[in-house]
Amino acid sequence: MDISHILNHLGENREEYYGAVAPPIFQTSNFAFRTVAEMREKLTKELENPFYTRGYNPTVATLRKKVAALEGAEDALVFSSGSAAVAAAVMSVVKAGDHVVCVKKPYSWTNNLIAKYLAKYGVTYAFVDGGEAQNFEKAILENTRLIYLESPNSLTFEMQDIGAIAKIAKNKGITTIIDNSYNSPLNQNPIKMGVDIVVHSGTKYISGHSDVVCGVVCSTHERIMKMFAEEYMTIGSIISPQDAALILRGLRTLELRVNRSADSAKKVAEFAEKHPKIKAVYYPFSTSNPQLALAQKQMKQGGGLLSIVLDVKDEKQVERFCDSLNYFLMATSWGGYESLVFPLCALAASKSFENPLPWNMVRLYIGLEDPEVLIADLQQALEKM
Repeated sequence: MDISHILNHLGENREEYYGAVAPPIFQTSNFAFRTVAEMREKLTKELENPFYTRGYNPTVATLRKKVAALEGAEDALVFSSGSAAVAAAVMSVVKAGDHVVCVKKPYSWTNNLIAKYLAKYGVTYAFVDGGEAQNFEKAILENTRLIYLESPNSLTFEMQDIGAIAKIAKNKGITTIIDNSYNSPLNQNPIKMGVDIVVHSGTKYISGHSDVVCGVVCSTHERIMKMFAEEYMTIGSIISPQDAALILRGLRTLELRVNRSADSAKKVAEFAEKHPKIKAVYYPFSTSNPQLALAQKQMKQGGGLLSIVLDVKDEKQVERFCDSLNYFLMATSWGGYESLVFPLCALAASKSFENPLPWNMVRLYIGLEDPEVLIADLQQALEKM
C-alpha cells in the first residue's frame, strides 16, 4: 500500500464524519445503544465497535489502522507507553515455567520485565550475543516459547540477522518479538522477514513531536484479538483519544521527518568519525561498522541516533562538552523535531539503570535543524572540552 495513502487517507472515514478533513476526536468514555440487541452485538466484537473507550475508540481505531498498515501487519493495538506495549506483547506469549531467549543489552525496562518481573512468576531466560543467529539456536531449551529481538538497539546499535533468527524460531514453533523503535516502520519491516510481533515506542518517530507517550504492537489479527481480550483489557494501559489525535497529526509528516533526520545524522556521523577528539562512533551505516552489510540488507537507511565516545580523561570533560552545546537539548528519548544529547555518565546517579557502557559515551539524536548548524555546535563544544 502506498505510504502517502496510509499517512493521509487510510481509515479516515470522512463520509461518516460530515466530510471532516481531520479525524474527529471522540472524547467520550462511553457509547450508548438503542436496543439490547445492538448492545449485545457491539459487546461481542468490542475490538471493532464502540462500546467503552477502554476497548475501542474511533479516534484510536484510525491510528491503529495506519500504524498496522505502515508495518505491513494485519492489525495493531496502541498503548499508553512503549513499555506497556512491550510488556503486553511478551506476557501474551509466555506463562509460568516458560523460557525466553532475549538479545543482550535490550531497552532497560525490557530487561527489567524479563529478568526481574516475569522471573518472579517462574519464567526463566537467557540473554545472548545477537551478532550470530546460531547463538539464539544454542540457547533454545525445550520450554523456550519466545525469542525477543531489538535490532538495532538504541545505544550501541548492534543488529541481529532478523530473517535467519525468525526462520530458526518458526522451525521450532517459537514466537518472535522485535522492538523496531530505532527504525520506525519506514526504515525496517520485520514482519516481512518472518517476525511474529513488532513493538514500537510510538513516543519516538510515530508521534514525532515530543508531546505524547505511547506504544504500539503490530501482528496478525488473531494475535491482536487474543492480546486485546487478555493483556490489553485486563491491564487497561490505553491511550486517550486526545493523544491519539496528536499522533495522527504527527503521522502526516512521518516520511518527511524520518528522512530529514536520517540524512542529517549521516552527515553528523561522517563529521564525528573524522574528529580527533572522538575515539569511536556507533552508527549502523558507518563504513567502520562491522555489521554494515547487515544494516544495508535489513534497513532502508540509518535513523537519527548515533553515539560517540569522547577522548577524555574524566567526567568533567564530558560534562563540559554537553553543557557547552547550544542547539542540542539535554534529554532522553528521540524521534522528535529537536536534537538531543544524552550523556551516559548521567546514569550513574540512577539506581534504576545498570550501565555497562563507557562513561565517556554520549548519545546524539539528530532532529530537524540544519545539519551544518548542528555540526558547528558540536565543533565548538568539542573545542571547549
